[in-house]
Amino acid sequence: MQEYDIIVLGTGLKECVLSGLMSLSGKKVLHIDKNPYYGGESASISSLEELYKRFKVPRPAKFMGHGREWNIDLIPKFFLASGQLVKILLHTEVTQYLDFKVVKGSYVYKAGKVHKVPTTEEDAHASDLMGMFDKRRFRKLLLFALNFDERNPRTYRDMDPNRTTTRDLFCHFDLGLDVMEFTGHAIALHGSESYLDQPCVETIRGIKLYSESLSCHNTSPYLYPVYGLGELPQGFARLQ
Repeated sequence: MQEYDIIVLGTGLKECVLSGLMSLSGKKVLHIDKNPYYGGESASISSLEELYKRFKVPRPAKFMGHGREWNIDLIPKFFLASGQLVKILLHTEVTQYLDFKVVKGSYVYKAGKVHKVPTTEEDAHASDLMGMFDKRRFRKLLLFALNFDERNPRTYRDMDPNRTTTRDLFCHFDLGLDVMEFTGHAIALHGSESYLDQPCVETIRGIKLYSESLSCHNTSPYLYPVYGLGELPQGFARLQ
């Protein structure tokens, strides 16, 4: 009869990270799942047939091509290149089992048009998301965020990041409404307007993380597994 130190139920990302780390630390792990695939809720469905079977709906028209040409993530999510998840992947060396590609760009929809979120100085100068003066102010905000260090009050510019609201931060740099909107949602990645009246420290962190991630690849701050998010739990399972 086999004996194990740890039994992990399910192969979602959290479960696979846990079982992989425990295995690397010398524990004997039994990892099981009732499903015939890895990933749990974050699985990648490897064909259209499997996808429509899962949701019990009829197969679409033939113009969608061969089913095996598709790979569908149940919970699609981009990774910021300098984000915490990527750091965990590098630390555990699970990247030896994964391939990533850089997402080509980030876009916002405004006034009936699709606009590229500026990623370089050239982009910023060419962008019609900002006026001429706003471009200078936006650049000053980016430089402030990049130099911001929570442990060093000298980088605060006389603003307490835990008390000053994001609205007041934007007013400090005299940003226009359009720049405030795409900075808050497309760069700091806030999902609602409530962030404007909350302490600006989270927004500064978001802007800094976006900028640092962008510096890794220049064209975009986002990475995505070549074969879908389901590769992540599989990669950690292979560590065992």
